[in-house]
Amino acid sequence: MAAAPYVAVVGAGGTVAAELLALAEAVGGELARRGAVVVTGGLGGVMEAVCRGARAAGGTTLGILPGTDRAEANAFVDVAVTTGMGELRNGLVVRCADALVAVGGEYGTLSEIALALKAGKPVAGLGTWQIDGVRAAADPREAVAHVLGLGS
Repeated sequence: MAAAPYVAVVGAGGTVAAELLALAEAVGGELARRGAVVVTGGLGGVMEAVCRGARAAGGTTLGILPGTDRAEANAFVDVAVTTGMGELRNGLVVRCADALVAVGGEYGTLSEIALALKAGKPVAGLGTWQIDGVRAAADPREAVAHVLGLGS
């Protein structure tokens, strides 16, 4: 049996527009239905929404936390990994994933996109940075299909 793909979903952790949270939750559900493990930074905002969507669809979520306390993980993280690395943990989020979906986001999201592109991983975006290498997806289904290599 083939191993499940790991897909990082990245985006802002603070206050996020309701539209982006809904997109993130839908991405999480779509990834879970396709058998992917959802990897996030484990905190709130987009990270919590995608984990909520994945959990609701019966998926598995992995949170790579910036601090040293697993209790900082959002309530929808199944496996919490502490790093004590602060924002440097962004590299770990990207490196442990096979592909990346960016939903909205700020400079931390940009760093994760850049690291994924540098590593040659597929990247799809919903309402995020428009740069070479990022496939602008029309909806969560298209974003997931792209990063899992299923076509559009």
